[in-house]
Amino acid sequence: MRIATSQLYSSSLATMENQQAQLLQVEQQVSSGVSLSNPADNPLGAAQAVQLSATSATLTQYQSNQSTALSSLQLEDSTLSSVTSTLQAINQQIQSAVNGSLSDSDRQALAQQLQGERSQLLTLANTTDGQGNYLFSGFQSTSQVFTNLPGGGVQYNGDSGQRLVQVAGSRQIQVGDTGSSVFMSVSPVGSSPVSAGSSSNTGTGTIGAVTVTDATQATNSHPLSIQFATDATTGALTYSVKDDSTNPPTTLSSDQPYTDGSPIDLGASGQVGMTVAISGTPAAGDTFSVTPATAQQNSSVFSTIDNVIAALQQPVNGSQSATANLTNALTTGLTALGNSISNVITVQASVGGREQELQALQTVTSNNSLQVTTSLSTLTSTDMTAAITQYTQISNALSASQKSFAATQNLSLFQYINP
Repeated sequence: MRIATSQLYSSSLATMENQQAQLLQVEQQVSSGVSLSNPADNPLGAAQAVQLSATSATLTQYQSNQSTALSSLQLEDSTLSSVTSTLQAINQQIQSAVNGSLSDSDRQALAQQLQGERSQLLTLANTTDGQGNYLFSGFQSTSQVFTNLPGGGVQYNGDSGQRLVQVAGSRQIQVGDTGSSVFMSVSPVGSSPVSAGSSSNTGTGTIGAVTVTDATQATNSHPLSIQFATDATTGALTYSVKDDSTNPPTTLSSDQPYTDGSPIDLGASGQVGMTVAISGTPAAGDTFSVTPATAQQNSSVFSTIDNVIAALQQPVNGSQSATANLTNALTTGLTALGNSISNVITVQASVGGREQELQALQTVTSNNSLQVTTSLSTLTSTDMTAAITQYTQISNALSASQKSFAATQNLSLFQYINP
């Protein structure tokens, strides 16, 4: 078979150009450390690399979200610890006034001290993060959470929105609690009913803490009142218990003889769920109440503190009825404040649970991210040993092709005709 010289040259040149291109490609892989720089080099590998890169970017975003969420929860946890400490200090100060040994001036000084503690509590409730966003305002992050009302109490300027952060593919986590749920709410579980005496009472009756005897009775969650009167025939002091959840109120028991310090059944006969003791001598017309912990008048910790401060500021001047009213106000305040402290502790426990979950997610996400990064590196990085071996093989082949082509050039009859 006859092979033209031009065909031989073209074939040899094409072979050497192909080898030279392969050699340059391997050189680039070795110098850059990347074996997959062009999808055409490995279409399947390129598709896998794109998918792994997207997964890696998603995991990186989750890691960023987890860190942000954890920082927010840690700030809230720290703030709630300070809130609990402040409330416990207030609780101890109120207890010091219950024994009745303080003078009017002592109680005025205590009221001033409680006012300072209240201001500190308000500052904690209006805590902001590093970006100036209020911690307990819900979605209204730029609005001051609480402002004082002229007549006492506070106004909540936030909303009930729960800020959520996506921290995993199918998990969003709450990164804050609203001021209304922390400072103006009480959990119905584990809280004590609140007993109180009317500020207009003229007798010396003082009401104690409520004892729950049967938690299944429906009236336990109703507002109840105890009204005192004088028996028209005997002149003896009697009381009636009413359920104020209906209109008109439902009488649960009526004209019961009063005994100083004896438990009073709060319920109809055979349906008593709670008892409370009243000591001293109430006057006819005096009223006392027992309301659920979750009732509006018992829920706001700021209103509770303001009511105690107002009671301490009222001079007693040795009046037994004024002393009884002060004792009732302090008893009410202590019970409501205890419920608020329990609520804050419950919220803080929830925050701690979310912190632990985030820390566990951080570990899982970090491991997944490392695995994806390793897989992507394995897919796209150059295997130096294999690449250098391939480079040597191609270089040797190219050198052989060049020598072969040079030898082929000498295969001409003209070299023999014209030596």
